[in-house]
Amino acid sequence: MSPNEAFGVALILIACAVPVIVVGVVYYLKKRFEHKQIMIALEKGTPLSELRSIKPKPVGPIWIKYLSSGVLIFAIGLAFIVAGPRMGSPMLFVGLILCGVGIASLIRSLLYRKYQPKSQPSAGSVVVENEAKLVTEEQQN
Repeated sequence: MSPNEAFGVALILIACAVPVIVVGVVYYLKKRFEHKQIMIALEKGTPLSELRSIKPKPVGPIWIKYLSSGVLIFAIGLAFIVAGPRMGSPMLFVGLILCGVGIASLIRSLLYRKYQPKSQPSAGSVVVENEAKLVTEEQQN
């Protein structure tokens, strides 16, 4: 392996590692900030039961997240399959694996959508219900 090829491989590995490191540092700092908030609230005498309600609940159905990630991974896999014959057989193999993971995520999203409880109101319907309550209260007064 020539020095130019080794430098190229090292550059690719570094380019792949940097986003992982950045996400890890951001996650660590976020958790550290949350811990500081909890400690300050406890020092002020806030009950622990109220502190757990600080975390926001995820908004919207989770199946949308799985659907979008599945489409993205599947598209990346297709790109590897198309570029595979020109780049070599390992790229084709990587593309097949990514397509499989993307299809699995798509199936997961469909299953979540099918079996998701229907009793949970969406964020938009809650706003409409609140506005309707305000209108009826104003009409009564």
